[in-house]
Amino acid sequence: MKKTIANPAPLGLMGFGMTTVLLNIHNAGFIEMSSMILAMGIFYGGIAQLIAGWWEIKQGNTFAGVAFSSYGLFWFSLVGLVLIPEIFPNFSPSNDSMAVYFSMWGLFTGWMFLSTLKMNRGLQVVFGTLTILFFLLAIGEYNPTIATIAGYEGILCGFSAIYVAMAEITNEYSGKVIFPLGPVE
Repeated sequence: MKKTIANPAPLGLMGFGMTTVLLNIHNAGFIEMSSMILAMGIFYGGIAQLIAGWWEIKQGNTFAGVAFSSYGLFWFSLVGLVLIPEIFPNFSPSNDSMAVYFSMWGLFTGWMFLSTLKMNRGLQVVFGTLTILFFLLAIGEYNPTIATIAGYEGILCGFSAIYVAMAEITNEYSGKVIFPLGPVE
């Protein structure tokens, strides 16, 4: 008897999308940084994406496995960058180091975006807006206006991931395309 597992991508996309929206509502200046954002970063952005990534790897999907696992670990590292200085004040990251951190994630995400060119338009929007977000965050380390703009762009990025997740769930469950993802032909 062949065992299969359900599509883990919606879990990973929701973990990424909801956490990204909440963090960027903060970056846009609407709410303060709080344990709510950090907890989402650890448990939904971090753990849920790691689980989804490992399930994708088990299914032989290298792209999704690397993407979800990497961004799950991104959330852990970002929360660490916020919390470690609370414990060890001499280990606060500088603006320069954070700009390099976000730039490296931007380079990784830009490369991942290239892989989506053979996938669907929904994923292209997610990875395209995420690439832009990381570079805006890097520049925003030196310019508060750009940091605020990054917040708005991050909200768009997060909601695009939520849309793709919900479209995948709804379309799979209904057996037909209700929410289009824009297949690439």
